[in-house]
Amino acid sequence: MTTISRDTRDRPTAGGRSTLTPPPHTRPRRRLSTRLRVAVAAAVTLVFVAPIYLMLVNAFKPQEKILANPLAPPWPPTLDNLTKALTRPDNLIPLGLRNSLIVAVISVALIVPLGSAFSFYISRKSGKTKAVILLVLSAGLMIPPQVILLPTIRILTWVGLDHSYPGLILANLGGGYLSFAVFVYVGFMRSVPDEIIQAARLDGAGGLRIWWQIVMPLVRPATATVVIFLTLWIWNDFLNPLFILGPLQGQTITTGLYLTIGQYSVDYGQLFGIMFLAGVLPVIGYLTVQKQFVAGLTSGSAK
Repeated sequence: MTTISRDTRDRPTAGGRSTLTPPPHTRPRRRLSTRLRVAVAAAVTLVFVAPIYLMLVNAFKPQEKILANPLAPPWPPTLDNLTKALTRPDNLIPLGLRNSLIVAVISVALIVPLGSAFSFYISRKSGKTKAVILLVLSAGLMIPPQVILLPTIRILTWVGLDHSYPGLILANLGGGYLSFAVFVYVGFMRSVPDEIIQAARLDGAGGLRIWWQIVMPLVRPATATVVIFLTLWIWNDFLNPLFILGPLQGQTITTGLYLTIGQYSVDYGQLFGIMFLAGVLPVIGYLTVQKQFVAGLTSGSAK
């Protein structure tokens, strides 16, 4: 019996092309790459999820169980930590929640109309004027807020608004907060057809009416995005309330949380309870405008 040896080399086909043999070990490399990506993604997810898990499980456990095993689930759960936090003699947490809510709501309520109106003006401009304005606003996002904190305090002292809530709200109107709102609104307002604006002008509508009654309803997803991000940033702000308000004008929830940490001992149960209370209101606010927020993200990605 004769054996026919096969030539395993690549041969040209009818079209003059050679059939390439796939390189060996391709699938194992792909599997290794996939496993590595999954491992990295799991590690990153764990970094973000672990603090939330620790806060949730330890907010409903007594101090001795937290020290014994902080990772164990709270069984049986207790509300003593939340009760202690809300019934402190100095009313630090209730006042902190109220002050943070007032500052965040008023600041966002001022930034949204100012940022959207300015964005409507910019979106209708073209040429170098628009580029220069956006370049100046981008500096508000690139410069760290810690760099301009001391000049901001000096300006507030000069106008007589230092150590006051109006001064803190005025400081929130500048810097990166307003710049972020303008950039988000400009991206959405560019998609508003010029025909709608021209038709409104032919009907006798002025610029203010066009902005408020025609453009703003069309960019509701952008408004939801701006409101959620700015509320979270202002709610979690620590340096501005600490240095602008000072210790004599009350506390926000972030500075109040800092004051609950003792120099020699820490009540971890009460600390985690305060963290839980500080995170409840932002979560409720997010769930309220969740649909508009998701619509804003998807619309922005499609532009």
